Amino acid sequence: MPNKSHNPHVDQNTAPSGNLFLVNPKIDTETLLANASENLESANQMAATLAFELEDPHRAIVLGIQQLIDLSALLVDRAQEQAAPAASKATA
Repeated sequence: MPNKSHNPHVDQNTAPSGNLFLVNPKIDTETLLANASENLESANQMAATLAFELEDPHRAIVLGIQQLIDLSALLVDRAQEQAAPAASKATA
């Protein structure tokens, strides 16, 4: 039986330990924040769709989750403004 933990194409000294997924450390902050913003918007839309298919008390829970998503999106938007203040003012 082959050893599944050994991959000859991966340098074991630089491979992340215990991580299934890894964000490329070379990606700039603006790109990371833009992707986070898009992910939050997708999650917001999914939560909104689901909320209106549920009855209380489950609807209230999903709407609470949606509110947390909205608040997180506000934080990401503010971080984007701080990361690129000139670009934010130019598009406003």
